[in-house]
Amino acid sequence: MASKQGAARRATKAGAAIRRPARRKRATNGSARIEDAEIGLDALVGHAGYAVRRFQLWIFQDFIKTLAAVDIRPTQYSVMTVIGANPGLSQMAVAKRLGIERARLVHLLDSLEQRDLVSRIPSATDRRSHELHLTAPGKAALAQFKRLAAEHERHVAEKIGKDNRERLLEILACFT
Repeated sequence: MASKQGAARRATKAGAAIRRPARRKRATNGSARIEDAEIGLDALVGHAGYAVRRFQLWIFQDFIKTLAAVDIRPTQYSVMTVIGANPGLSQMAVAKRLGIERARLVHLLDSLEQRDLVSRIPSATDRRSHELHLTAPGKAALAQFKRLAAEHERHVAEKIGKDNRERLLEILACFT
């Protein structure tokens, strides 16, 4: 009798395992997890901020991958582009225009200066300030960075469509 009950339990367990819908799982640190695509987002689907943040992550990842050969990050590119378009700007003016904390900009400029891409020249009118300029190698590098950034922008157009990219730029123009 005991062997019949044991067999029935095993059959029930086996049957239950067969009847349960299979979930795709991935192992992470020894524990099973549900795939991201199976996790519902609920109200996040309708939140512009969530969608913009996810798009920003994709944008940055593609930019970094596209410009990996020249080892330039999005913020470095932005700083060099603004300095290139406005030689002689102060660090404070660049930080304010791009929304970068001054301390972070100092660190960023240090790294660009070490690569001989940017130079800081003491201001003739304000002893506390420095004028920012691209060096000759910095100007050549920026031209190359811009060509690669244009390739990145083509990737964006491929991802969301050329017309949508243009529309997105129009929508976001009030933030630039």
